[in-house]
Amino acid sequence: MTFALQTPVQIAASSQKIDHESRLLLMGSCFSDAIGERMGECGFDVMSNPFGTLYNPMSIEQCLRRSIDPMPLASDDVVFHNGLWHSWLHHGRFSNNDRNVLMADCLDSFHKVHSLMQQPSVMVFTFGTAFVFKHNNQVVSNCHKLPATLFERSMLNVEGIVTVWEPLLERFKNEGHRVIFTVSPIRHLADGAHGNQLSKATLLLAVEQLCNEGLAEYFPAYEIVLDELRDYRFYADDMTHPSPLAEEIVWQRFQETYMSQETIERGSKYQKLNRMKQHRPLHTDSVEYEQYMKKLAELETALNAD
Repeated sequence: MTFALQTPVQIAASSQKIDHESRLLLMGSCFSDAIGERMGECGFDVMSNPFGTLYNPMSIEQCLRRSIDPMPLASDDVVFHNGLWHSWLHHGRFSNNDRNVLMADCLDSFHKVHSLMQQPSVMVFTFGTAFVFKHNNQVVSNCHKLPATLFERSMLNVEGIVTVWEPLLERFKNEGHRVIFTVSPIRHLADGAHGNQLSKATLLLAVEQLCNEGLAEYFPAYEIVLDELRDYRFYADDMTHPSPLAEEIVWQRFQETYMSQETIERGSKYQKLNRMKQHRPLHTDSVEYEQYMKKLAELETALNAD
């Protein structure tokens, strides 16, 4: 007797393929970084988290909206704390002790996304949590370690997410962009296991409604990790983030769904080439180095010939 030890998530292959001519924007939780890193390594034209890691739907939406007509941050958009200037819209990697540098870097991030929006692109948005922090009644992307008393924490509802995202997605559709939603499998346990489930359910219901309206597609990264893999061996040591193996499995399923076999094979060549470049032999006068350079040239020639 054969026993089934998994419940595979069935995903129909998309008729619209992503290839190396596609322009891609990935935004959202750190799960977007993991997939974006693999796409870059495989030679795709990808922009991953240009505003830094963003966890909730409102923060992602407001950064996208601000990129449509880029404007400098207002005085209410920044705060000085612990010797650094911070943006309420951006991740802490933008923070700087020079206010002018912070403002310039943040404006540059809006311009980069604005430039990408000028041509049809594939946009992949990963929602991480429905919980948000508000400062002066505005959702912030990052609290930047300011006192908790300055913020109001609450959970978004389905209607609120859908209402905010509908006009943006309609605009993207009219401009020829393609939107793919995912929900991050990373667990946010600050409100306990039940609170995390309520949060993820809210995100899933909102995305489902937007997809049912024909404004986007859904890729089940959340279900692959939670339902198909469903084992702590697929989690990192913190027991909340997927392990590198789990990320690789989701990446493979994404490729199978949205890419042709030819594109996958081309990506593997880029990946091999990039990994070789990262592990260059130390001694340039050795036989090993000569062999390395020859193999490198062969791979580059093969890619240019494709």
